[in-house]
Amino acid sequence: MITIIRKELADYFSSLRCLILFILVLLASAAGLYAAYQGIRGVSLETGFVFLNLFTTSGESIPSLVSFIGIFVPIIGIALGFDAINREYSSGTMSRILSQPIYRDSVINGKFLAGIITLAIMMATTLLLVGGFGLRMIGVPPGAEEIIRLFIYFVSIVIYGAFWMSLAILFSVIIRNLAISLLASIAVWLFFGFFYTMLIVPAVAKSVETLLALMRLSPNTLFEEATMAMLLPHSRGLGILTSGEVSYMIPNPLPLGQSLLLVWPQLTALIGLAVICFAISYVVFMRQEIRAT
Repeated sequence: MITIIRKELADYFSSLRCLILFILVLLASAAGLYAAYQGIRGVSLETGFVFLNLFTTSGESIPSLVSFIGIFVPIIGIALGFDAINREYSSGTMSRILSQPIYRDSVINGKFLAGIITLAIMMATTLLLVGGFGLRMIGVPPGAEEIIRLFIYFVSIVIYGAFWMSLAILFSVIIRNLAISLLASIAVWLFFGFFYTMLIVPAVAKSVETLLALMRLSPNTLFEEATMAMLLPHSRGLGILTSGEVSYMIPNPLPLGQSLLLVWPQLTALIGLAVICFAISYVVFMRQEIRAT
């Protein structure tokens, strides 16, 4: 499997696709940093989490970095996974790979892990760039709790990207056509990102509890709530809160342990979705007939 991972990493980092994704990541980092520069002047410096404001503060007309990440992570995951398997079939290299002393499961496992490593490198680069330049801008170093919160947020990004990558790999295993595989992955992303949360759920839900329960069926909502719990310690809860619930809450930042309790169900759900998609891909791929060409 190590051989497959090395091969896939070499293909990723030498491809035009990966170069374009890195350019998008750099542009998102620059836009998020500029948004923080515009908006951080209006943020109180007495909150105790000044460094986290670099990632959550929006500018006058530019959204925050976390907003860019929420959009780009599914795109990166889909771009890295939509042709992971069917590309080998269409180019006729799958039978050649398996003719070597390589187990079949090592192929799909190596491709998935290589994609996760690539995604993690991109996201770590984004957070480090914004954190490094932002440190010079605000002149306030991060505290230990802020570093831990950023690390947990980074882990949640990788988990979120792993779900979309596993979904794209699933379509790559089932659908042999590259274009249709890509369109199917994008269609699922658009459905959960726009149609489901903006049109279907508001039309179906009759109460706040039903609305919140239906919204949490979307992986996008789960990731947004995980982001809120980690990077916005002063938020009084997740989802939609009634005025009665807010009136009983103390307006103090949540401790790290309480934030972890809030974010754990969301991360567990995202991990479960990623595992289910990859498990289906694994089983289908292991049962597929591969013919020499």
